[in-house]
Amino acid sequence: MSLDTSAILAEAQDKAGFADREPAMARNLEVLCASLNDDAKLNTDGEAAARRAIVTRQADRIGGLKWCADHPEILDEPIDAVFLCGLPRSGTTYFQYLFDRDRRFQLVRTWQSLVPLPPPAVDAKSVEDRKFFAREIRARTRPAEPENFAALHLYDEDGSDECHAFLEQGVTAAGFHNVYDVPTYFDWLISDCDPIPAYEVHKRQLQLLQWRGERKPWALKYPNHVLFMDAICAVHPAARFAITHRDPLQVLASIAKMTLTLRKTRYDTVDPARVGEQMLHFIEAHIARIMAFADGAEAHRVVHVDYYKLVANPAEEMTRVHTALGIGSPPDVMAEIAGWQRENPKNARGANDYALAQFGLSADAVEERFAAYRQRFAIPREADAIKELSE
Repeated sequence: MSLDTSAILAEAQDKAGFADREPAMARNLEVLCASLNDDAKLNTDGEAAARRAIVTRQADRIGGLKWCADHPEILDEPIDAVFLCGLPRSGTTYFQYLFDRDRRFQLVRTWQSLVPLPPPAVDAKSVEDRKFFAREIRARTRPAEPENFAALHLYDEDGSDECHAFLEQGVTAAGFHNVYDVPTYFDWLISDCDPIPAYEVHKRQLQLLQWRGERKPWALKYPNHVLFMDAICAVHPAARFAITHRDPLQVLASIAKMTLTLRKTRYDTVDPARVGEQMLHFIEAHIARIMAFADGAEAHRVVHVDYYKLVANPAEEMTRVHTALGIGSPPDVMAEIAGWQRENPKNARGANDYALAQFGLSADAVEERFAAYRQRFAIPREADAIKELSE
């Protein structure tokens, strides 16, 4: 059996009760399905899970079209957003949780990612049902996770989530390549994909969540937003970005470990060396986009954030971020940030050891390839940064 785009979209339309009106999504889905079918063979359970997930996200997207057809004013909802991004595994989740302590912002919640419809403000009863569903999903998936998965990735059932599910709707989520062995899809994503239609879908989902509710600026976390900052600026002319920077060698080892962990649940065999080679290319693509944007006409939109300073003194670094964003740092917000740091010290959920060698990578060779990025943003070696901040 193989994944078939037409059959997936037909099932998604039946599930949503509405006809698809976005042919660009079908084209994107064709590339993803071809890569899933041809690049590396999923095991039976992995293929079934992939199909369920794709159908669900396409039904979410088409369901959003239905809501907007019935209520066109949804598309008039103004979206004000700060995009929290950076290299994957560079502290974006930690950064997001600090923004989640700030009453002035709204963030995507886990239950909104899993079940984004109906718009929350029009069906309060469904909100509690969706929160319960999120907890149930977590309870079912937790036993299959490795013992140290919580250290690899922060996750709270009713907490803030990233934008991956909403970019899955537009089939333009770079994170697919961490879950699946799909190099053909990723190469298409960074060379031939038009990301603007997918970011229009992403914006529409935010409008649906915000409709008839309180309007606040969004803090939107997804490391891979750095791949498409030009497209984001086209869809959100007032967009701002906050980019975290961490030792790229540590980042590469960490994303390789997470990718290996995620793929082991979907493939019968996973070659660590293949993962290492793919993730080196993956991180280099992100670095290239960060460097190009930093040297471009829209560079003023970006606040650059030192991961090590953020972890060591989040109140001080967040005050600097607030200033760069043109907002103040109210005492109650800073107290919330300080409180979260006390309750969630580094490694509170476990520690992970990362080694490039287990993925067939030479630290010296990788360092040479990342040297320009490290120099451009004055990024220290992780061991040096930790030693300096602890003295």
